[in-house]
Amino acid sequence: MNSIPVIIDCDPGVDDAVALFLAFASPELDIRAITTVGGNVPADKTARNGRLLRQLAGLKDRPPVHAGAAEPLERRLDIADHFHGAEGLGSLEPFEPDAPLADGSSAEAIVHHVMTSEPGTITLAVTGPMTNVALALRQAPAVAGRLKRIVAMGGSRSEGGNITASAEYNIWADPEAAHEVLSSGVEVVMLGLDVTHQVRTPDAVIETIRTIGTPAAEACAAMLDYGQYTARKWGEGQEGPMHDPCVIAYILRPDLFELRSCTIQVETVSDLTRGHTQVEFRVPADTAQHRWGVRADRDGVFDLIVQALRRAT
Repeated sequence: MNSIPVIIDCDPGVDDAVALFLAFASPELDIRAITTVGGNVPADKTARNGRLLRQLAGLKDRPPVHAGAAEPLERRLDIADHFHGAEGLGSLEPFEPDAPLADGSSAEAIVHHVMTSEPGTITLAVTGPMTNVALALRQAPAVAGRLKRIVAMGGSRSEGGNITASAEYNIWADPEAAHEVLSSGVEVVMLGLDVTHQVRTPDAVIETIRTIGTPAAEACAAMLDYGQYTARKWGEGQEGPMHDPCVIAYILRPDLFELRSCTIQVETVSDLTRGHTQVEFRVPADTAQHRWGVRADRDGVFDLIVQALRRAT
């Protein structure tokens, strides 16, 4: 089976961590780079967390981890440590990873890998604010025509927001970046809260993952436990949604999701509705460059995570 070349742009982050553990344990993916960005926690912590999670997965210095933008394009960074913990890893005790950061910024790494690969081969998985992606497109506009697609976690239509009444955090954190990316002509698959709120973690799945017994599985279980804790703390129910793993799950198993063709625009002017995603389905399907997730197979996503972690033992 041919591997899928991917770059994972992320801000780890509890659910980013689960997404990375799934990616690291999936031989179907050829991970060219991990690029981190300030988001859930500041940029120095997301860069550390990317390397720390790679080490827990039993990997050394590959794939390379690059540090990215510390601030949004035009705004100050508002972190989400109230959901992810002060270090971004819930209750997991952080440590300084053995391997250093790779040379070059996240945006530079994205440009390098896309421009030196065959056109239409690299998928960019985005699980944080889109700042790095926008900077890469500014640096090399030709990236837009050479990517296969972007698969991103972000936005909300029917579910309302998780940071304001109408906005999802990743888009709200840097709406100008999201606007630039969605206006670039790249095919974008957007998995927003409409889908990720369908992928809520059963307690039984956490116990199944914990019994696998590897450092990666134990850390993954700890992330899922923390997701349950924050969901209950903030009155979101007994089962925490796993937003970012949906991106990796879609790349591995698109059949687990239902999408609709659309056009997505982002509010960048109004403070009241900052980061709101306007998702318009009344567009010709054959010319639409955006697709919006409307349904997910929760059990299929968690089965994928469990089986990947078991295979990695």
